[in-house]
Amino acid sequence: MSVLTPELIDRLRRFDSASVSNAIESFDVRLRNEGFADGRVRCLFPDRPAVIGHAVTARIRCSAPPPVGHSYHDRTDWWTYIVSVPAPRIVVVQDVDDRPGLGAFVGDVHAHILHALDCVAYATNGTVRDLDDVRTLGFQLFASGPAVSHAFAHIVDFGQPVEVGGLTVATGDLLFGDGGGLLSVPPGIVAQIPDTIDQMHSKETHVIAFCRSSQFSIDGLRTLVRDLG
Repeated sequence: MSVLTPELIDRLRRFDSASVSNAIESFDVRLRNEGFADGRVRCLFPDRPAVIGHAVTARIRCSAPPPVGHSYHDRTDWWTYIVSVPAPRIVVVQDVDDRPGLGAFVGDVHAHILHALDCVAYATNGTVRDLDDVRTLGFQLFASGPAVSHAFAHIVDFGQPVEVGGLTVATGDLLFGDGGGLLSVPPGIVAQIPDTIDQMHSKETHVIAFCRSSQFSIDGLRTLVRDLG
């Protein structure tokens, strides 16, 4: 069952990914070098608002033709699987080719399909295409970059854990992403994150104000920074 409510989604989307990451760290529920995609996966529409949703996973190949009857147009079972996961959804696809990104699985048409299935974003260690058309749709993309061709893009399987940019994702995981990147959110603390961020921002505002003030001193700075936790 989803822990997300429309109200919680609206509150979370007011924040950026760095603030969400800082808030998660304060709960000490995972190591600080885990739970986020690294620089190999970047947000392609960084000017758009943050997205949050439940992960739906799949694996693809693009470098060789698929088995007969296994192009993505034939995989209507994949669409059925997507809608079995609570909305909003973020599709996360690992390109398992030796050369990830040779072809793009998602372009204009597939982005429209995913958007119609209540998906808000697509994330991959591979590539995407038709960026101008997808941008007008309001659908977010996280990828290594663009590609000109879909090559032989096809689904290998879906529903298994995947890895994109060093981030391991299982179907149902909560993901948050914006121009700063993509990270997973532990569901047990997600409802507490907005208040935690507000508290952290309040402390950070005091540090910034002190740095700008005529009363600035290193001793005073040390005290304020210690209070940041």
